[in-house]
Amino acid sequence: MGGESLDDGGGWKGTCTKWDLLASGMDGLVGGGPDLKEKNPCQSYQLYYHYNAVDGGCIDIFRPRCFFHPSVSQPLFCLLQSVWPLCLFFFLVNIILIQPPPPPPFLQFSSSYLTTTMTTTTLQEETLTAASLAGGDVPPTVSSTQPPTSDPSTYKFLKAMLPHLPLLLRTAVLHLLRLSPQSPYLDLKTALIVSVLRAYINPPNPKTISETKHFLNRFPSIKGKIWVATYSIPTPTPETQTAIQSLFSSAITALSHDGKTRLPSMPEVRSVEGEWTGYRANATSSSRLPEGLSQGELYSEMMKEATGKSTILYFHGGAYWLMDPATHRPTTKTLAKVTGGRCFSVRYRLAPEDPFPAAVMDGLVAYLGLLYPQEGAFHAAVPAEEIVFAGDSCLSLLQLILHLHRSGRKEVVYNGRTVEIPIPAGLALNSPWTDVTHSSPSCVSNAPFDYLPEPSVLHSAESKRPACSIWPSTPKRRHIYVSDELMTHPLVSVVLAKSWEGAPPVYICTGWELLADEDKYLAKKMWEEDGVRVRLEEYEGMPHCFGLIFPGLKEARRCFSGWGGFIKEVVEGSGERGSRFLTVRAGTLEEVERKGEEVSRMRGEVVRSRMEGMLRGGPEAVAKL
Repeated sequence: MGGESLDDGGGWKGTCTKWDLLASGMDGLVGGGPDLKEKNPCQSYQLYYHYNAVDGGCIDIFRPRCFFHPSVSQPLFCLLQSVWPLCLFFFLVNIILIQPPPPPPFLQFSSSYLTTTMTTTTLQEETLTAASLAGGDVPPTVSSTQPPTSDPSTYKFLKAMLPHLPLLLRTAVLHLLRLSPQSPYLDLKTALIVSVLRAYINPPNPKTISETKHFLNRFPSIKGKIWVATYSIPTPTPETQTAIQSLFSSAITALSHDGKTRLPSMPEVRSVEGEWTGYRANATSSSRLPEGLSQGELYSEMMKEATGKSTILYFHGGAYWLMDPATHRPTTKTLAKVTGGRCFSVRYRLAPEDPFPAAVMDGLVAYLGLLYPQEGAFHAAVPAEEIVFAGDSCLSLLQLILHLHRSGRKEVVYNGRTVEIPIPAGLALNSPWTDVTHSSPSCVSNAPFDYLPEPSVLHSAESKRPACSIWPSTPKRRHIYVSDELMTHPLVSVVLAKSWEGAPPVYICTGWELLADEDKYLAKKMWEEDGVRVRLEEYEGMPHCFGLIFPGLKEARRCFSGWGGFIKEVVEGSGERGSRFLTVRAGTLEEVERKGEEVSRMRGEVVRSRMEGMLRGGPEAVAKL
């Protein structure tokens, strides 16, 4: 019989007989052939194909098993068909139980209930970390001080995994056969974690908002190569409190689409706590902070190791109702290491108890506290030229400051003197959330690559969430963070901001995640319409906040290098000056330059109509647009 040469696009090549191609059921490739059922009862294991929706529907046909004639391979494949589930089960248990080498210390990530060292299995800890970051229910925690074989909680974890065994098996099989969308881009371990995360983030019976927040409020102990000093910016004077509330009231009204938006209840202007974080080069992974030192003395020790000028004002993620500076210490520590500078991570107020604009107000108070420190502060005054806003929750604050400059209100009375609210040196964003309605096309199309729930799944889960003392709110609203009438306000869904003119250089990192389309649209708009210098990095196949959750990936290391490098560049005046739009290839980290005008095809009027459709009719209405 003649042979057909096949290439899977990934380097494997082989030759299959026409009979093999027919046995696969793809008789459109060749004509004629024997009775498939009689000749090969294992026909479904003869040939596989992968539909790559991302690259436009090309089919990669590959045959890792076409080195033998069917008369030899048929009995072997039938045997494999019988035993592979059992083999795969032991393989997955092996992944869970056997401790892998830890990732580099400067990329070790921990959540609020994990220590900063990854001494237990990577699968368990990364699953826990990402589940907490995404706000889902989390599996049982695992001790980080005992060997897995002697720790009962390890078996508790395995017991919790048992209901997901069919999911794990299916994910592993599809991945190994390169039939899943993620298989060309992720390793098996990462693919398994993403699958488990989806299950935990979208449980059939979600916990209450207060239970989830209570669980995530447990802070980890501080150890490893990190300095942490807690500092509270004092409550401003009554005059300043009134001035700040007035700024917010006027900005919310002026930036509304019709100028008639009903103002939310204006929160109090309070003291704002944060964590100064720095990199501690000479510590070990188990080092604790020195005993007997005050917070001010810890800050002084941290500053002895700071070699750069950068001060990062960091706003953690968590959909404005979860997480804390403590959960993001590994991230701020790594940014401090890459930049040689320091981070002040803001402990802003969280919803639903403190909805918009409380978090943005705390951000402004923190910024003023860095610029104009009061007596007794740990730090000296920090010039705006050395401050970069970073995280994924700081776009609203920048839009507020830009509005104040455009409207001629860039000064405020702050603790007895009139001071300017300057524009910072830059903005460095990682997977920013710019559309709280989840209306962009990628919220559906990128679901196979992300662990975050697509809108229809999210809406279904929220409808089943039991009530508690803090949610639903009084009066009721549909969104945890903001009132219904403000969901499309430019200080909430910043993707609808009319102008970013005058903004400093902006860095945006995104993956193939639910938020990708809104991030790319915003980057293009800033560059094309508003003249902002933009650096966009899109990572192939990566889920939301991959750099924070999967620090062992080389894509994560590349992410931190680009993220921190941009911060250092805009503060110290080094490096590139123009805008760049990059796609970073999975695995190879090849940087593919893209034209700015090709980054996004979305238009402003379409963005608005999709958001309004989501508010009126939900995901079903948006799907028709």
